[in-house]
Amino acid sequence: MAFAPASLILTNNYSPLNEALALAKGMSMKSRILITILGIAFLASCSSILSQNTGKKTQSSSLMDFLYPDETSRSEHKPEMPVLKLPVKVGLAFVPSKNWQNDGIHGKDQVELLETVKKSFLKYDYIDHIEIIPSTYLNGGEGFSTLEQVGRLYDVDVMALVSYDQVSQSLENNAALLYWTIVGMYIIPGNENSIQTFVDTAVFDIKSKKMLFRAPGINKIEKRTTAVGIDETLSEKSLEGFELAVTDMTVNLDAELARFKTRVKEEKIAKVEHREGFSGGGSMGYSLLVLVFVVLTRKYVLKKGQC
Repeated sequence: MAFAPASLILTNNYSPLNEALALAKGMSMKSRILITILGIAFLASCSSILSQNTGKKTQSSSLMDFLYPDETSRSEHKPEMPVLKLPVKVGLAFVPSKNWQNDGIHGKDQVELLETVKKSFLKYDYIDHIEIIPSTYLNGGEGFSTLEQVGRLYDVDVMALVSYDQVSQSLENNAALLYWTIVGMYIIPGNENSIQTFVDTAVFDIKSKKMLFRAPGINKIEKRTTAVGIDETLSEKSLEGFELAVTDMTVNLDAELARFKTRVKEEKIAKVEHREGFSGGGSMGYSLLVLVFVVLTRKYVLKKGQC
């Protein structure tokens, strides 16, 4: 590094600014252009400096990895014919995040999302009750042995496992060149953000280890934002993406639940036993009895009138 001569420092004309200007004059035109380009490129990529969520990020939980942690468990798995005791007792839980990382959905948000899913099950008379089970009970566990433990703890026969995969992406557009003005990082929407969310509910009979049915849900959100607003936007839209995907999934889940009773009768996908005190008719059974009573009464009255 070159230092200013002592004689210059002692004069009244010396200042750091004057020295910087003198050094700039000594630089070639190519060097100045190169520094300018590097400076603009640095400021234009400020979003990656201000946020760790730029680029492509994925958060997911895998049903297959949880139930079948290795190749041996997958090859040995031989589901049996399920025997369902009506009304069935259902447990509802999120599959823990892949590789046991922090869950992409906070515990409180998980419960709220599962409450939405729970409403789909409550409509049917062949379901007794639904227990929402925190994913912490599944953390660290693997396979159907964990489901059996949870089943005994919560007294449930069937587990509905919700898995997810969410991909968020934040890329700079042409407007990001204005980030070099500094103010632009606060007011220019120079980042294109997209969040695509998949959710899936798979319903298993715990004892037989047989999957009864499953229902998917999907959603995609896109929104522009400033460099400063990337983290807040992605966090907010991440939860919104889960909410909308779960809403989409409940529509499909409701259809599968409605079809399940028919499939048991026609496709023989499960054997059915009734618990003590359960007739299996539900509200439809009572309506049918009333209808039969009305028809028989009418026939009796008509016959008596003829006599």
